[in-house]
Amino acid sequence: MKILSKEILADCAGSRIVKLTLDAPEISLKARPGEFVVVMPAEKGERIPLTIVEADTKARSIALIFQEAGLSTRILGGLSAGDNLYVLVGPLGHATEIKNYGRVILVGGGVGIAEIYPVAKSLKEAGNEITVIMGAKTKELLILEEKLKSLADKIYPVTDDGTCGRKGFTTDVLEELLKEGKYDLIYSVGPIPMMEKVAGISRTFSTRAIVSLNALMVDATGMCGCCRVTVAGQVKFSCVDGPEFEADKIDWDELRKRNCMYQDKEKHICKLKFSR
Repeated sequence: MKILSKEILADCAGSRIVKLTLDAPEISLKARPGEFVVVMPAEKGERIPLTIVEADTKARSIALIFQEAGLSTRILGGLSAGDNLYVLVGPLGHATEIKNYGRVILVGGGVGIAEIYPVAKSLKEAGNEITVIMGAKTKELLILEEKLKSLADKIYPVTDDGTCGRKGFTTDVLEELLKEGKYDLIYSVGPIPMMEKVAGISRTFSTRAIVSLNALMVDATGMCGCCRVTVAGQVKFSCVDGPEFEADKIDWDELRKRNCMYQDKEKHICKLKFSR
């Protein structure tokens, strides 16, 4: 569970996006697109679910990409090459169903861009026509653009401030593309408001959409129930039933409320920790 290398992919206005490559022989052999691991940076702390962005069977390593947002991700981002993680468990969750769908749009927002990358790569290898829409607040936070350009048939970078690509939202581009022609699948990862909007647009155009949820997790093995989400009127657990679900069947209002349950406490603890 040693950190082999660390790379700062973005550092803008105090917001860093970090890539860690970890020594993980057994996980690297079994990891598939869409699966995740649970990480504990230190003995005293929470368990963080992070998507496996890359798995290198020859180097026997995996790569994780995350944004320093709360206390635990900041602690994780503070580690360096040579340091050891206290816990690394995985791969967890259901892998993405990879097959030749035809024309696929992948929509990534923020650090969700990293999570669509392994799926886009595998879908391309399966013979799909790949269109990527990737969005961030500003150019400095738009990650993996060159990697995605190398495999996408078409790519549309979008930034809130217009510093790279088009100014606006990823969902604006998605809606325009669906008006122009038929697509067989939409795959989206990013902030909840963005994915909820994707669900609405996909419903309007009768296009299947899959989203990978970033629900709160504690145990990550179906024991605690923290990551429960209502899908098609049934209670599901993101950790063992997901993290991917049909977008138009999710109770987005419930998910949004559950994901901000501990927001005030997290900000308070993070402020105390890093103000000392």
